Amino acid sequence: MNWANESSTREFILLGFSDRPWLQMPLFVLLLISYTFTIFGNVSIMMVCILDPKLHTPMYFFLTNLSILDLCYTTSTVPHMLTNICRKKKTISYGGCVAQLIIFLALGATECLLLAVMSFDRYVAVCKPLHYVVIMNHWFCVRVVAFSWFTGFGNSVLQSSLTLNMPRCGRQEVDHFFCEVPALLKLSCADTKPIESELFFFSALFLLIPVTLILISYGFIAQAVLRIRSAEGRQKAFGTCGSHMVVVALFFGTAIYMYLQPPSSTSKDWGKMVSLFYGIITPMLNPLIYSLRNKDMKEAFKRVMPKIFFCKK
Repeated sequence: MNWANESSTREFILLGFSDRPWLQMPLFVLLLISYTFTIFGNVSIMMVCILDPKLHTPMYFFLTNLSILDLCYTTSTVPHMLTNICRKKKTISYGGCVAQLIIFLALGATECLLLAVMSFDRYVAVCKPLHYVVIMNHWFCVRVVAFSWFTGFGNSVLQSSLTLNMPRCGRQEVDHFFCEVPALLKLSCADTKPIESELFFFSALFLLIPVTLILISYGFIAQAVLRIRSAEGRQKAFGTCGSHMVVVALFFGTAIYMYLQPPSSTSKDWGKMVSLFYGIITPMLNPLIYSLRNKDMKEAFKRVMPKIFFCKK
């Protein structure tokens, strides 16, 4: 019997840190502040990249998509988490859980691919500058972004189906803040090792392959930057690429820890904190990393923001 037949009319109980009531208020404040900054930061980047003609380049096209991803990524979980913290009965409907799982997995996989695409963009810009306009043309950029989105959602449907078809024998208590694969697998009353092996394979494809390509790209970039004679040129190249590497380290490091090990080997409290980090804190930090460490972005903010808030021409 699959989950859809067994539980379509029932609710799940999201335990979170309900066994530690004193953590509820600090967690609520942390989530509210993080979500507010995430919305403001990512919407600001999207508006600046769209409204400033000087940022109509492949790099900022990819950055706009990353901001859209991060905004949707957090919105799929945080509003419901904030609501549940304020309620005594911390539940989510079966349909809500399925939607949350599919969206969270899809956007996470899409971000893995998009970060790899952004590293390739930086590789071409630094290592093949004379061919940049030809290689990173408009239609190529649109196609690789579309491929990232469609592949991410395809992976999500597959992994969600495998997870949701595991029998749970009436178990309803999800020891997490939201519906995520490792937490849902722990509800199963059957042997999860075959499913874990399949999920591990797909997770490895979307985590290890992109991060390997990213590291290779930045290996070539480092060699090319070190050959630049101008100190200013080296600093600019390292500044732009350094922002991307910080984002990659934060996102992939925590996601690999969470998804490339058996659910049974993960400490439940530590797993929750790691999920909060890559699902909420990282999307909040991305706009700060890209705006504060990027000279072009800071100048664009100075040009565009007064026009938005003060209606200046």
